[in-house]
Amino acid sequence: MSKKLLSSVAAIGAAAMVLTGCAGGDPLAAEPPGDSDSSVISIGSANFPESELLAEMYAQALENAGYEVNRQFNIGARDLYLAALQDGSIDLLPEYNGALLSALLKGGAPEGVTGSEDVYEALQDTMPEGIITLPQSEAQDKDTLAVTQETADKYSLTTIEDLAPVAGELSVAAGPEWAERYQGLVGLTELYGVTFGEFKPLDAGGPLTVDALLSGQVQVANIFSTDSTISTEGLVVLEDTKDLYLSENILPIIREAKATDEVIAALNAVSEALTTDNLTEYLAMVQVDKQASSTVATAFLTEYGIL
Repeated sequence: MSKKLLSSVAAIGAAAMVLTGCAGGDPLAAEPPGDSDSSVISIGSANFPESELLAEMYAQALENAGYEVNRQFNIGARDLYLAALQDGSIDLLPEYNGALLSALLKGGAPEGVTGSEDVYEALQDTMPEGIITLPQSEAQDKDTLAVTQETADKYSLTTIEDLAPVAGELSVAAGPEWAERYQGLVGLTELYGVTFGEFKPLDAGGPLTVDALLSGQVQVANIFSTDSTISTEGLVVLEDTKDLYLSENILPIIREAKATDEVIAALNAVSEALTTDNLTEYLAMVQVDKQASSTVATAFLTEYGIL
């Protein structure tokens, strides 16, 4: 799953053919159009399963509130769907506070701005004109350090801090860039005093890293916080007590012209219901059980009293 910006001009042009009127250049350059039929909400998503599932939750919650919804899922990368928001091709989509802030600010998120509330506050001065954030969810899809339950029990691990006295005995797997990233080995040493005995450069939260953890090749792995493996394999995510990793709280971003009180209330109900744990559980139904995102969204919204 990737939330990185897509810089290819060819890819931008291809996506613009799918979204009529979607700008292919600077996503912040276009002026937002005037309001249209307020009873119709066009919802977009990025091109990965979690984003589509969240967008479907938003869609069904709004339909339940009496709105007509136009689904335009799987648009592509962030620059494409921000352009679509700006030109009015879509009105709403799920985002991640840290990744969005990093994308909107040249040079990424400011140093020291990593916690959920700090990131959300910084976003308020950064959003493109005419686009607003609604209240963020507790749920996050962010970098984590995870271990098996067996390893957690053996070394009494619940937080990253707990690794400090034993890390020299352990191996960790992550993407190759982790060797030089502050939000990797550098920050772990400087902020937590954690220095691993061995670093295995594999893939960033991908199947090689997960397999290395499950097979015992490594004892610690950098995986994303809603990875289905956490639920299916009973992994233990170590608490990042010092906010080394940039927060990635899920939140709706919406064209201000469409953010009526009724729309906000419907979307807030979804955000209030979401947690990292329940999103991980329901995302596994899509990724592991291969259920349709619409079916899983209905089950979630029903369980939490939104439908």
